[in-house]
Amino acid sequence: MESKCCVNQENVDIVRDELYADHEIAEIADIFKILGDPTRMRIVAALQIRELCVGDLAALMEISQSGVSHQLRLLKQKRIVKSRREGKTMVYSLDDHHVVDIIKTTANHVRHEE
Repeated sequence: MESKCCVNQENVDIVRDELYADHEIAEIADIFKILGDPTRMRIVAALQIRELCVGDLAALMEISQSGVSHQLRLLKQKRIVKSRREGKTMVYSLDDHHVVDIIKTTANHVRHEE
């Protein structure tokens, strides 16, 4: 037997009309999944401070350059980081201010005390 629960159809209709599309929900979830890895999150946090090359990130993260490159490739696929060539070196930075906003908002949430 199904239990009775209040349903305000007007609320349901309003939210349904304004809810993100399924493909947008899936992409948002993918971004949070990518950022859910502590190593990738540390890379993103470091790039929030300044642009860095793979060698800098490897030294900072204390992992191999190939390990950093793998993580950067995943972050780049989701447009979280971007790269530019500086001579023979690739320099990485956050893709845009939206990424910074996500990180700062989440950090503020973590630091918030009730």
